[in-house]
Amino acid sequence: MANTATTASTANAPLRATQAFAIAGLCLVAGLGIGYLLQGWHSRPSAAQPSATAASSSVTPIPGRPAIAPPGMLQPTPNQAQPAAGAASPHSGMATPAGRMPTLADMKRMADKQAEPLLGKLKTDPNNVDLLSKVAAIYNSTHQFQDAATYYRRAVQADPKNVALRTKLAASLYRTGDVDSGIAQLKQALTYDPKDANALFDLGMMRLQGKQDGKGALAAWQLLLKSNPQLSSERRATVEKLMADVMTSQANQSGVQGVKSNDANK
Repeated sequence: MANTATTASTANAPLRATQAFAIAGLCLVAGLGIGYLLQGWHSRPSAAQPSATAASSSVTPIPGRPAIAPPGMLQPTPNQAQPAAGAASPHSGMATPAGRMPTLADMKRMADKQAEPLLGKLKTDPNNVDLLSKVAAIYNSTHQFQDAATYYRRAVQADPKNVALRTKLAASLYRTGDVDSGIAQLKQALTYDPKDANALFDLGMMRLQGKQDGKGALAAWQLLLKSNPQLSSERRATVEKLMADVMTSQANQSGVQGVKSNDANK
């Protein structure tokens, strides 16, 4: 009987942990999955307000890292996140042929078309933060995350203390698969505003999803809640639920390790 209980515990704990991370992943769609990280959590205006339509769709895991949650997670490679066939792009006004899903190349052409007049203006005003952030937003919303990161980086270089822009740069870098650079940008943003809710929320998500660092994620979210008493009850509840799920998964994993240790000592 004891062996049966041990087997059941060992089998169920990883499942519960996966479910907990899955819930965290679904919450990610509302924040980091969009790339603009829970806008409205604080009153600071954003430098750009791109559409979240394309950026919050189904996703694929970071190459080389374990898939710890089902589709709905943040993606570095957006092959599965494409507009519906035959629909007009909300970003460019262009329509795709009926019955065919737009490819990343199609989306790239859409982005280039929409960004063209802004890029023309940048030739005479290369450090215009507003223009740079708008171009970056266009590329981000069409899943051209490397291009988005390029223009967000230029915007940040022109306005280094702009926490909102640096947080968006971090998200774009993360979505290319560069987890470490994304986290580094968030840490830099927090040197300018240690209480920034968006940066803290994303830091927790990147640690959890990109590094499987539940402890680090909890630390970021604890600071978020402590330093942002103005959060709505709904958003506070979202963060608290994420934290509870992570703590549950950690407890389950600790229990499995304890069972294994006891079995090894018998």
